[in-house]
Amino acid sequence: MKNSKWHISVCSWSLQTGLDEVAAAMKQMNVNHVHLGVGPALGDGGKEYLEAMARQDWTISCTMIGFDQEDYSTLDTIKATGGVVPDKYWPRNKALFSGAAELTRKLGVKNLSFHAGFIDHHDHEKYQTMCQRIKSLADVAMENGLMLLLETGQETAEELSSFLKKMDHPALGVNYDPANMILYDKGNPIEGIKVLAPWIKHIHIKDAMKTDTPGQWGTEVPWGDGQVDSDRFLATLNDIGYEGALAIEREAGDNRVADITLAAARLRQSGVGKA
Repeated sequence: MKNSKWHISVCSWSLQTGLDEVAAAMKQMNVNHVHLGVGPALGDGGKEYLEAMARQDWTISCTMIGFDQEDYSTLDTIKATGGVVPDKYWPRNKALFSGAAELTRKLGVKNLSFHAGFIDHHDHEKYQTMCQRIKSLADVAMENGLMLLLETGQETAEELSSFLKKMDHPALGVNYDPANMILYDKGNPIEGIKVLAPWIKHIHIKDAMKTDTPGQWGTEVPWGDGQVDSDRFLATLNDIGYEGALAIEREAGDNRVADITLAAARLRQSGVGKA
C-alpha cells in the first residue's frame, strides 16, 4: 500500500536526549519530521532549548506539552494526576499550556497535543469541570490559530467521540495513539480509528500487548511486534483519507534509537512513501 502523502515523524521525547542528539539520530534514520515536546522551552534552560531548536533543519508535525504532576506508575495514579484533572494544578497548567500555544504559533506549527486526563462520564460534576477546562484550552488554541489535539487511550473511542460531539469546538481534534487503546484496555485500535475519523489530525506509531490482569498496564513493544496489527492500521488510515504525519513514539525499552529505526524501516516496507 503506497501512500506518499504520509511523512514519518519522530517524537522528540522518546529519545531521552538533547535536541542536537535527536537531530543526529533522525538524520541517520532519514527522517526530517518531528513531534516536538516544548515543555523544556518553557522552564529552566528554556533559552538553550530554543537555541537548539533553531539549529535544526526539520519540519515540526506537531508540538506536545505535558505536566509535571503526572504519575504514570499505575492506572490509578495517572487517573488521579493526569492532564488537567487535578484541581490543585489547574491554574499552573493552564498557564503552561498558554505558553506552549504561543510558542507553537511562533514556530509556525498548527497542531499542539497533550493528554487531557481521564474524562469521567459517570461523575457529572467532574465531567462538567473537564468540559469547562478543555473549552478554555481550546479557546486558547483557537486564539493562536492552532488545533488542540487530545491524545487517545484514557477513554474508549466511543466515549471520546461523545465528548468531542458535546464540546463541538472547531479547535479540538485527536492525536490518535493505537497502543494507548491497548495499554489502557480501552478497545480495538482499528475500530477506534473509524469512530474518531472526523477528528484525527495526527498519528502516533506505537504498539503494545494487552494486559492479562484487569486494572494493570499493558506492555509497550516495538512497532509491528504487538497487537495493533500494523498493516490493517495503515490500511484503515488510508481508508479514512488521513494525510498527516506518522510520529513514531517509544516510551519503553532499553534501545529506543534501534526500536524507532526499526519502526521507520517497517513503515517504509509497508509503503509509507516519504521520510
